[in-house]
Amino acid sequence: MNRTLRRTVTIALAAAALALTGCASGAEPPAPTATDDAAESSLSGELTVYAAASLSTAFDEIGDAFTEANPDVEVSVVYDGSSTLVTQLLEGAPADVFASADEANMKKLEDAAVDPTLFASNTLVIAVPADNPGGVKTLDDLADVTTVLCAPEVPCGAASATLLSNAGVTVDAASLEQNVTAVLTKVAASEADAGLVYATDVIGRDDVELIVPDGADEVVNHYPIAALAEAPNSAAAEAFVAFVLSDEGQQILADLGFGAP
Repeated sequence: MNRTLRRTVTIALAAAALALTGCASGAEPPAPTATDDAAESSLSGELTVYAAASLSTAFDEIGDAFTEANPDVEVSVVYDGSSTLVTQLLEGAPADVFASADEANMKKLEDAAVDPTLFASNTLVIAVPADNPGGVKTLDDLADVTTVLCAPEVPCGAASATLLSNAGVTVDAASLEQNVTAVLTKVAASEADAGLVYATDVIGRDDVELIVPDGADEVVNHYPIAALAEAPNSAAAEAFVAFVLSDEGQQILADLGFGAP
């Protein structure tokens, strides 16, 4: 029972008891006095979240769940490569929360990000069109087919470079994309035979297949989230970060294939 309802029931019971006493004695029962407690405040206004492209499905769901719990808050999420979002934030883009696909890009914000906290992890897979026209089976095959990768400054690109280097594979990428969504889009459209994307990007899709490469479990991206120091809606920003870290937020992420922080 919430505090307001509990207070109301308490006052009602007290009034009823006094009424019975008044009837027995013939005296008029005193009227209940109003509480001096201030009304509980609620979150409201617009909340702008900047989030890595690989979080799009998860943060769409989290945004809906957060809005259901806070109906007076309008959540807007901007998705792109983490490095692109950081550049925009450093140039003064108005946002309340930033969620990065790696720790390196979060660190670029320095004091502009308030107490970054890890909330999820992810690993890379090889994505190929549904019919796998290039016959890709391993990382070695990426050197012999049309392959697209994320640009090296993007978290998925940095992770891809590490994964390929660890395997001793050199890939002359057909293109270097600014976010993982662009890589997956080209693979799904058969504009490329393969690409390296996050495992969470291919879950539930039937237009691409995934291959888990050797060594993928040794290259893990850890995702931090933070409210921004200059957040226009700081109260909602803090609440949103708390929601992502809550059991409900973590369950949404887990259901979509993200690992623990």
